[in-house]
Amino acid sequence: MGAKVWKTFVYTIIYLAMIILAVTCMIPLVLTLVNATRTGAEISRSFTFIPGDALQENWEIVSNYFNLFLGFWNSLKLAVPVTILSGYFSTLTAFALAVYKFKGRDIIFYVIVVFMMIPGQLSLLGFYNLVFQLKMIDSYVPLIVPSIAASGTVFFLRQYFLSILPMSLLEAGRIDGAKEWYMFHRIAIPIVTPAIATMSIGAFIGSWNSYLMPMLLLNTPKKFPLPVMLSTLSASKDMAKNQGAKYLAVSISIIPVVIAFCFFSKYIISSISAGSVKE
Repeated sequence: MGAKVWKTFVYTIIYLAMIILAVTCMIPLVLTLVNATRTGAEISRSFTFIPGDALQENWEIVSNYFNLFLGFWNSLKLAVPVTILSGYFSTLTAFALAVYKFKGRDIIFYVIVVFMMIPGQLSLLGFYNLVFQLKMIDSYVPLIVPSIAASGTVFFLRQYFLSILPMSLLEAGRIDGAKEWYMFHRIAIPIVTPAIATMSIGAFIGSWNSYLMPMLLLNTPKKFPLPVMLSTLSASKDMAKNQGAKYLAVSISIIPVVIAFCFFSKYIISSISAGSVKE
């Protein structure tokens, strides 16, 4: 009886801690939504979770600075191809590294791990010079194509393949006469779909929130993605007045991220639980 009471007590403490942690994580989001309905003066004057009545005024300020829907469209034109290319080619690379034994396989894998540890900012100047020499400045191409080489995604998917893909299944497919390309699309991809979805969420969020590269490579304001457009509010002369408008723009900009997470969060849980057990 004492053990049962102790177990109930421990679970109660754990659930309370989880609830407190969840509420704490939600506070910044709720505060952002509330401040989107208040004026800059109200935000500077007091801290509250009670919504204001300046939503329309903030929307008018945002509309005067940039076209929010154009920013949405530009961000989607970047985020969707990046997500697709990163997911597909990373899966293809991880499948080759996990399944096939060839000379130099381990070296390639170690190189990928090393590139994971190198901050992207270190190659920024060289990448800009390369894009300039290729005459691709003010183009979406250099913002999309490098996503094919997603070293972190390749590393994660390779480990996932090794933990969950039975090699006997591939051998059975070869005995039945299946081609390697066919087995990759019909056997490998369905098995690792949860892991692909997990990494695709990260790729989508990373591309959607990308600011530095688009700001450096794009010159035409009509091509700016949403994060770059939002920076115009931060750079405005009357920053105190535009605080509410900035909160409103940020609140709207996170809608696609929240939708993507809501639809694919189950894959994150399934991929973590599946990858934790080696068959």
